[in-house]
Amino acid sequence: MRLSRLLRLQALLYNKNEKRLAASIKHMVGSKPFNLALYKLAIKHASVADESINGLKLSNERLEFLGDAVLGAIVAEFLYLKFPYRDEGFLTETRSRIVNREALNQIAIKIGLAKLINEELKNKNVIGNKSINGDTLEALIGAIYLDRGYKFTKKFILKRIIIHFDVDNIITTTSNFKSKLIEWAQKESKDIEFKLLSVNGTQRFKEFEIEVIVENKIITTGKGATKKKAEQEASKNACENLNIPI
Repeated sequence: MRLSRLLRLQALLYNKNEKRLAASIKHMVGSKPFNLALYKLAIKHASVADESINGLKLSNERLEFLGDAVLGAIVAEFLYLKFPYRDEGFLTETRSRIVNREALNQIAIKIGLAKLINEELKNKNVIGNKSINGDTLEALIGAIYLDRGYKFTKKFILKRIIIHFDVDNIITTTSNFKSKLIEWAQKESKDIEFKLLSVNGTQRFKEFEIEVIVENKIITTGKGATKKKAEQEASKNACENLNIPI
């Protein structure tokens, strides 16, 4: 009762934007924020961050680092308990498919976080960062962890993030498209090459483009935040173009 009264008094001091943010956080997280400043910081992208007195930018990068670790630990525990007879390699691969940037980008959109990000970046130019939604989701998890603790954060992740994944379907679909493509090429006695076409973006937010060449013929291209991800995307496109079952 004392806490709820404190939260009501605190809400009276919010300005219009803070009230809107607090309401959005409550809708996404399932409870009012205790420390709204953490959530303000969670949606503060580095490209639009304010500089502190010592010249360092106050952005969501530190919260993103923390949220990434917390998310990884909770998903690891979830998979460990769900699949008691599967080995470490299986658990690692399945976890990576749940916490990868593409998946987190989609979750951020589904829970409404992308709308907050768009409002924060309104009229501001952010170039070459296709993972901003997923990065901010990790920062949000970091904020929730500091604001509400591990138990509450675990509940949030299980009820509002993992619920969007069909885990049983994830483990039955092919994830390593490059290996699948190479296996096909070896079986068909065909030469295959992965060629790096370009690297664009900033030091922190890069985009790689990879070209797949089979028997000296360009099959397709793929892009990704890392060279490995670009190869996987290009391989997936190549498998589809070559009618290789995936």
